[in-house]
Amino acid sequence: MLIFTKKSELLIKLQNLKKQGLTLGFVPTMGALHEGHLSLIRAANALAQITVCSVFVNPTQFNDKADLDRYPRMPEKDTALLESANCDILFMPSVDEMYPPEEKQSIDLGHLNHILEAAHRPGHFDGVAQIVSKLFQTVQPDFAFFGSKDFQQVLVVRQLVKVLQLPVTIIACPIMREADGLAMSSRNALLSKEERQVAALIPQIMKEVAQVITEKSIAEIKLIVSKRIQAFQICKLDYFEIADAETLEVLSSLKKDVPAVALIALFVGKIRLIDNLQLQL
Repeated sequence: MLIFTKKSELLIKLQNLKKQGLTLGFVPTMGALHEGHLSLIRAANALAQITVCSVFVNPTQFNDKADLDRYPRMPEKDTALLESANCDILFMPSVDEMYPPEEKQSIDLGHLNHILEAAHRPGHFDGVAQIVSKLFQTVQPDFAFFGSKDFQQVLVVRQLVKVLQLPVTIIACPIMREADGLAMSSRNALLSKEERQVAALIPQIMKEVAQVITEKSIAEIKLIVSKRIQAFQICKLDYFEIADAETLEVLSSLKKDVPAVALIALFVGKIRLIDNLQLQL
């Protein structure tokens, strides 16, 4: 596996590979890799001839400096995992490399930048759009792979590609889960033993939502979810919504011709976790 820290050097290498007619699959990450990330690497390996992974903790998508400071960083372990997963190229730039002081960029993300995650984490998706656009401009991939746990992020990246008219296909890959159903996340490593046990509540709640979706109103379901979480003192619900799975418009009632997704964000202790489940109506 080749490792690059400079955009210019990576660009030269990738342009040479492109000249050979090889297709590029790209997996952007913030490191602290786990099986969910490795599933994206495997998906890239299966679809593209060259797999590129970036590891970069992007400061502009954190609206809480404490969250940025405690985000896990383990570059040596990440490098070993990527080598074992047959990743071809690893890009590990510095903050100064990705954000030279003279560069400024603003991308119109439309309504996706004002709802759900965007409303609860102001500026988050502006930061996501900035770094993804920079990485896409450098890597120029044919395919880019994202986990579906960050449901809204996938739609944001697709909007970004549309606005900038980039020739890259976005592949949304299934959520990878722990044995107890908790969605895999780098943040899981920050949970205490007690918090980790309580976090297993999240997928249970989402399953319960799926079971009663045709029997109860959305208002009733939201009340059930709120009460379930309030039963645990170390948990605090940030939001729970049921939305149109294609536009993320929050729904007040279900329609059979509108695909729906349940989305949740909550704090377990100080750690904020998210999950989602597409609903069968």
